[in-house]
Amino acid sequence: MTGAPPVPTVVLVHGAFADSSGWNGVIARLFAAGVRAQAVANPLRGIPADTEYVAAALQQVPGPVLAVGHSYGGAVVTNAAARADDVVGLVYVAAFAPDEGELLADVEGGSVDSVLMGALEERSYPTPEGPRTEWVIRADRFHDAFAADLPSAVTAVMAATQRPVSVLGFTVPSGTPAWRTLPSWAVVPTGDRAAGTDVLRAMARRAGADVVETEGSHAVMISQPQVVADVILRALDSLARGVTPPVPAGV
Repeated sequence: MTGAPPVPTVVLVHGAFADSSGWNGVIARLFAAGVRAQAVANPLRGIPADTEYVAAALQQVPGPVLAVGHSYGGAVVTNAAARADDVVGLVYVAAFAPDEGELLADVEGGSVDSVLMGALEERSYPTPEGPRTEWVIRADRFHDAFAADLPSAVTAVMAATQRPVSVLGFTVPSGTPAWRTLPSWAVVPTGDRAAGTDVLRAMARRAGADVVETEGSHAVMISQPQVVADVILRALDSLARGVTPPVPAGV
């Protein structure tokens, strides 16, 4: 007689202009529910480098993993989970879920709901090959573009502590997506002006995700941590019961 399958560890990956502290409220609720959870620091240096780093982190978590990505972190998880043997599911939180060959810059350029590209400011950082471009969100646009449902005093601090993202995160093609072989769930905030609600909804549906839409901004994991935690718990329950969303047809 075999026992119940091991409960996955939830591994959360933040996106651009952010750090792992954005998951604090979600992790506290997962801990309260008895769920193992940990966050991974996303380097934000571009799809190839970030994929390698996060894939290595996923491989070092004992047992099965439910990988959760926010924003650009969703694109990284989409690539990294395809290289990590023990990932059993994906959760996209206001997150990109690109297909193979897609560029996030092109995806954002086609969004009606996003104001992100017009809110960015260019900076540079050194590499052995010479200076490269990175982006930050202008402080005077941060509240509107990233977290309009949070108090201005909070978003002012978020803007001052944001982490720049390399342009390589948006201009290098994405690789083979893990959502083609793994079940996925998604939280789509209806007031997302960074990634764009239209982009998030379309990508989640294409990935075959079990989608929960909720009022909120791009920073929904901070403004509505219980909603996000509930979707993660729902995914864990589905995995335990073996009743998961199907992967996209035709794969």
